[in-house]
Amino acid sequence: MDLQSIGWTRRLSLEFDRLAHPDWTPARVCSGDRRIFTVISDQGELAAEVSGKFRAEARARSDFPAVGDWVALAPRWEEGTGTIHALLPRQGVLARRNSGPKTEEQIVAVNVDTVVIVSGLDHDFNPRRLERFLAIAWTSGASPVIVLNKADACADPAARVAEVQGLAPMVPVIATCATSGRGMEALPGLLVPGTTAVFVGSSGVGKSTLVNALLGAARQDTGPVRGDDSRGRHTTTRRDLFILPGGPILIDNPGMREVGLWGAEEGVSETFTDIETLADGCRFSDCRHLDEPGCAVRSAVEEGSLEEARYAGYLKLRRELAWVEMRDNEHARQEMKRRQRQLSRIQKSFRKDRK
Repeated sequence: MDLQSIGWTRRLSLEFDRLAHPDWTPARVCSGDRRIFTVISDQGELAAEVSGKFRAEARARSDFPAVGDWVALAPRWEEGTGTIHALLPRQGVLARRNSGPKTEEQIVAVNVDTVVIVSGLDHDFNPRRLERFLAIAWTSGASPVIVLNKADACADPAARVAEVQGLAPMVPVIATCATSGRGMEALPGLLVPGTTAVFVGSSGVGKSTLVNALLGAARQDTGPVRGDDSRGRHTTTRRDLFILPGGPILIDNPGMREVGLWGAEEGVSETFTDIETLADGCRFSDCRHLDEPGCAVRSAVEEGSLEEARYAGYLKLRRELAWVEMRDNEHARQEMKRRQRQLSRIQKSFRKDRK
């Protein structure tokens, strides 16, 4: 296996050389969780786990290897296993806020060059959800592509494509039907050999069917969707990395019921460049675009040049960013208090022992 064929670059080679450990080899994470990972190296696939030191030093879920990561691996070739000792510096990190009660970053995929956002052209079509996915895609530093799948379920796919192009003028938008092959010829041209693309979208939009069509084989399970809302069950339950014919690398991803923002300030600005440009004309630099006098954004809504639903979606994401920042700051304060109490106990114990 040639490492370049799975995304190895000169930057990664220099980073790996800095580790200066003769018994380690570079490998890329194909799948796994915080316990067991499948990694691929120039000698093939191995089952790997992180070292005890790695696990002890990991402070958050995001510190563990994620699909797409490059790792420094101590292989045991004869056993088909290995130990992960270090992560190489990441680029193109696609992340969201964890959907659970704890506010923290959840890594979706790492070292990605393209984020393929898949939306169904059935009852599940939702421009506001597309804006969310665009925000996390732009935040990653990767280039987004929008695929409107299930074109056979839409009376006028061209109109939907035009609508989405209005939301994201600089983003390629294509309509496909993965089951019939309609429009599929355009997708491979957007995936460059040696680069990594990750597919994201809600469950039931046909991501796995698209992946199977690109692979030319039924590698991922697919399932039906509900008739009332076109939502599907999670037939894909984990992230997996594949190498497509011709060289592009693809990461399939389970459907996302929630797309919480995480550190997405720049991504939201990039997604709503039209509104951000309007905001430059507001009377006050700290305008919230609600009821302030001289608000250029509100004026555009009232005049009809800015769609009210898009304006409302923008405000909603801005409120969410503020909420996440507040929660993050509160967590930092609580952590600081915890460490201060811990230090105080150590100091008291030290003074007691000195008496």
